[in-house]
Amino acid sequence: MVMTEVFEKLKSLQEILVEKYALEDKIVEAPKQLSAQDELLTRLKKEYIDKNAVYEEARSKVLGLKADLEATEKNREQGEAGMDNITTHREYEALDKQITEASEREQEIRKELSGQEKDLAVLQENLKSDEDMIASSEKDLNSSKQSLDKQLADYNLQLADLKKKEADVVPGLDQEIVYKFQRIIQRNKLGIVAVRKGVCEGCHMILPAQFANEVREGEKILFCPYCSRILYYQEAEDGDAAGYFTMNDAGSLADIDDTFDDDDENDDDETETESPDIEDDETEENEDEREEDDSNDNDSETESSDDEE
Repeated sequence: MVMTEVFEKLKSLQEILVEKYALEDKIVEAPKQLSAQDELLTRLKKEYIDKNAVYEEARSKVLGLKADLEATEKNREQGEAGMDNITTHREYEALDKQITEASEREQEIRKELSGQEKDLAVLQENLKSDEDMIASSEKDLNSSKQSLDKQLADYNLQLADLKKKEADVVPGLDQEIVYKFQRIIQRNKLGIVAVRKGVCEGCHMILPAQFANEVREGEKILFCPYCSRILYYQEAEDGDAAGYFTMNDAGSLADIDDTFDDDDENDDDETETESPDIEDDETEENEDEREEDDSNDNDSETESSDDEE
């Protein structure tokens, strides 16, 4: 198979795989949307159970207070009925005490019962609200499940169609290349990209000149050394020649050595040019020093002659 056909097959396969993997991700992620609703419903039911336990406890307390109130009322009524049959002052005092204590206890129970009944009514109202919320959440969850089932069925149909297209494209391609290609697309979305002006369009890295030329030749499948994508040549917008290199353009280490040699020779020439000037300066300085020495010697001889005279 000609490499251009291979590249075209890989491009087609890339489009199929990108869509296929996106659908597979959706199939995995879709049920997670229901999990949030399911968790909410579970939490509401748990809260309802806890609130119902508090409600039942309050209800039992209200029933107990009502029973106590009824017993206290009977005790008071019995004391009041006994007043008609008393014969002594002691009996009067005992019945009066019974009636007074029963009345006081009755008032206490009525007061506590009133508060408990109010709390019970609030708890009952909250339970009713939670029941409505739970019923609504269950309805929404069931509706979402039905929608999800339809959506997943549609996804699976699309996925089956893509797998069929994939099976039609893969024959003729090297299986090892296809395996690597699939892994690259799963990681980077794109598995085959163009090289333009010596730059990988996938990672935008500049490729070595010789490697870029090999991609241009298109004789074999090459992977980007930086992002591992499969590379193919694409004509540059401003001309093919502007986008690639020749070995003369790339140069070599020998060229670098020649450059350094030229620099060294230039430095030597400059040194030789400067040396005569330095020597001339030194010669003039030495002559001046000799003239000064001679002058000093003549002065010394003249002074000696004067002394002798």
